[in-house]
Amino acid sequence: MGVGRFLYNLLLPIYLVVSLPGLVLKMRRRGGYGSHFWQRFGIFDRATRARLAAMPDPWWIHAVSVGEVLVAVKLIERIRKRCPEQRVVLSTTSSTGHATAREKAPEDVFVFYNPVDLLGVVGRILRIIRPAVIVLMESELWPNLIATASKRSIPVVIANARLSPRSGKRYARFRRLTTPTLDRLTAVFTQEEEDAVRWAKAGLSPKKAHCVGSIKFDPMASQQPPEAQVDSLEAILTELWGAKENRYTLLLGSSHDGEELAITQCYARLRQDFPRLRLVLVPRHFERAQTILSEIEKLALPVEQRSLWPARREANDSRPAILLVDSTGELRAWFQTADAVIMGKSFLGHGGQNPAEPIMAGCPVLVGPHMENFEALMTLLRTHEGIAQMTGLDHLETTLRAWLAAPSVAVPMAQRGLAALEQHAGATDRTVEKLLEIVGKH
Repeated sequence: MGVGRFLYNLLLPIYLVVSLPGLVLKMRRRGGYGSHFWQRFGIFDRATRARLAAMPDPWWIHAVSVGEVLVAVKLIERIRKRCPEQRVVLSTTSSTGHATAREKAPEDVFVFYNPVDLLGVVGRILRIIRPAVIVLMESELWPNLIATASKRSIPVVIANARLSPRSGKRYARFRRLTTPTLDRLTAVFTQEEEDAVRWAKAGLSPKKAHCVGSIKFDPMASQQPPEAQVDSLEAILTELWGAKENRYTLLLGSSHDGEELAITQCYARLRQDFPRLRLVLVPRHFERAQTILSEIEKLALPVEQRSLWPARREANDSRPAILLVDSTGELRAWFQTADAVIMGKSFLGHGGQNPAEPIMAGCPVLVGPHMENFEALMTLLRTHEGIAQMTGLDHLETTLRAWLAAPSVAVPMAQRGLAALEQHAGATDRTVEKLLEIVGKH
C-alpha cells in the first residue's frame, strides 16, 4: 500500500465520523433518511443477496447524484440495445440520485447505495456482486474500491470522464499520491481531448485515455423528458399566464445562493418595459425554497410555488409574475417550456452549471463569467457562437433587453449551439463498444 492510500485509509474513518451528523441531517432534509442505510456498508438483506447471486457477471455502474444517474441511465439503455441479456447494477451516493435511478432505470436493474470506500466494505460488496466490470461515471475515484478490484482482476473504467482545470491542477500537484490509483484503472473515456490531457498530467498513462465524446451531449442517445410531463408543466404556465404565444418565459436553472434575488431584481426592471415577460426559478437545491420565497416577497412581486399550485388552482385568482419550482426531477422538462434560459452558479457562484441540456432543448442560453468547470464545452460553444456569456449582471440585463425587443435575434444562436453539440453524436455507442472490448479481454 502506497503512502497516498495509507493516508487515505488513516483519514477516511475520521472524516466519516466527523461528517456523519451533517450527512444524516442532509439526508433527512432531502428525504430518504434511513432508507437502505446499511447498503452504504455493503450489508444487504437475504432476498437482495439471493437476487445478486443469481446475476451472471453483472456490470456495476456507479453515479453520484441526479445528473450522473441520468447519464448512467442513457448508457444502460444503450448497453441493453447492444446486449439485451446483459445484467447491470447501478449504485448512487445521494438520496435524490437513488430516487431518480429507481424511477428512470430499467426495472430489472438493481439500484443500491454505493458503499463507503473502506477496505472491509468494498471487499464484501465485490464478493456479493462479482462484477465483470466497474464503470465509474465522470470523475469518481475510490482508491480502495479500485485497488481491491484490481487485485481481483476486475477492470475499472471511468466513463464520460471529465476533469476540470482546478481539479486537474490539484491532482497534478499531488501526482505522486494519485498515480498509484490511476495506474490501476483499466481505461478512462473522456468527453474532450482537453480532459484526456489533464488526466495524463494527473498521472494516468496516456495509453489509457480515450476521447469518445460526451454521453450527456450525445443527441443520438439523449433521453428526452416524457411528453406528458412537458405538457403538464406547459399547462401550469398556461393556467398562470395564458397562452404560450402571449408570453416570453425566462427560466433561471440550477441557481445558487444569491442568484435568485439578483435575477429577480433584474426581472423587476425588465417587466416594466416588457409586460409579457415571465420568470421561472428552478434552484439547484429545492430545500432553499423558503429562503428564496422570503427574499422575493420583500420585492413585493407576486410569486407562486410549483408544489402548491395544483391545490391552490381553484382558490388563487391572481396572476403571479414568478413561479418558484420547489420540486425535483423536472428541470429537463422545464427547459422545454422556456423561451430563454439563464444557467445558475455562473454569476454569483463559481464553476457554473452545465448548459448542454437547455441547448439541446432548443433554448438560447445565457451564462455568467464563472463557467470554470465547463471550460472545454464553453470553448466549443463560443467557437460556434452558440451561447451568450455575460461579464456580469449589467451585461445580462442589456442582452435580455435586446432579445425581448426582437425575440428572433437569439434563435440562430440556439441553432448554432445545438449544431456544436452534434460532434458528440455516437459517444454512447463508442463507450459501449470499448466496454465490450475490455470485458472481452478479461
